[in-house]
Amino acid sequence: QVQLVESGGGLVQAGGSLRLSCAASGGTFSTYYMGWFRQAPGKEREFVAARGWTGGTTYYADSVKGRFTISRDNAKNTVALQMTSLKPEDTAVYYCAARRRVVPRTPSEVNYWGQGTQVTVSS
Repeated sequence: QVQLVESGGGLVQAGGSLRLSCAASGGTFSTYYMGWFRQAPGKEREFVAARGWTGGTTYYADSVKGRFTISRDNAKNTVALQMTSLKPEDTAVYYCAARRRVVPRTPSEVNYWGQGTQVTVSS
């Protein structure tokens, strides 16, 4: 059974940086796309970033492009989200996500979810 475990959330001031990590286990991930979604209070869960385990193409929501970077470490089976220039509107629970063969752009396209990690950006 695929398991995704996030770590690295916390409280940071606006303009600061945080790095989230997602440890993946229980599957063969070479054909998976890994992504990050987030959900702020009272809002729907939304796409943040994604990439495949192989290949270099990355995908970002317009709201984070240029500030966030998604990367992977195949040897450790982890996917990271480096977040810089954080804004109060980035405050949300961030979820690691996995989908076979297709870039997950909406929550309904995700096969597996992590439990989420809270990111709070103070102004």
